[in-house]
Amino acid sequence: MRTRLLASPSLEDVIVLLRAWRFWLAGALLGGLLGGAYYLAFPPPFRAAATVVVDFNLEKTWPDSPDSQLFYYLDRESRKLSEVAWSDATLAQVAQKTGFSVIELRTGKLDLSQPQDGGWHFYGVDPHADIAGKVATAWAEAFTAQVRQGIQTAVDLDATRKALALKPGDAGLQATTTALEAKSQAITPELQISLAQDKDLPAVRKTGIGSYTLAGAAICLALACLWILFFGGRPQTDRRQPSRP
Repeated sequence: MRTRLLASPSLEDVIVLLRAWRFWLAGALLGGLLGGAYYLAFPPPFRAAATVVVDFNLEKTWPDSPDSQLFYYLDRESRKLSEVAWSDATLAQVAQKTGFSVIELRTGKLDLSQPQDGGWHFYGVDPHADIAGKVATAWAEAFTAQVRQGIQTAVDLDATRKALALKPGDAGLQATTTALEAKSQAITPELQISLAQDKDLPAVRKTGIGSYTLAGAAICLALACLWILFFGGRPQTDRRQPSRP
């Protein structure tokens, strides 16, 4: 067995594998059935998606900038909003509405997919379809509220800084500016956000039965091929001595 494991592949190995095509084909079929049975016995959780539309208003923010700067700006602002989505303040609101802890939300209950400028999809994951929709809705609503609060803070901070520039010695304006800077999320005032889909969300299984079937077939096919190569034997050659006249 050790010699066979260390031996380099040969034409005989290919011949043995091809001759046993019925065996590894049956293994693949059995693996597909086992994968489907596992899916029915232990189905994956449901996943529902709520959608929030985000518009960075690039034409107003950078009207005469080259595309390279626009892409950099879009990526930077998208990463800011992604951090807002996963922030403690946002998830605390979701935890309050859904009853799950923040740790549970961070470790499998939530999933985020965003195409930067456009629709952001907030996924809720749970074994129950209705709860998955509830989690997705709560997350999208909390994110929208946090971003709108950040936009308002940015507007107020800009106005306060302009007023402070005119009255640099005003203690009240200085205190207000400091307080707003502490609450600032570095969100641009030009950003626009709206909650597009948060009601009657359809929930589907996170992974389809086809993926389970394909994975089971591939695993059993590989195991069947390895069994044939290591334990199936090699074709016997004719070692009889030629007869003498």
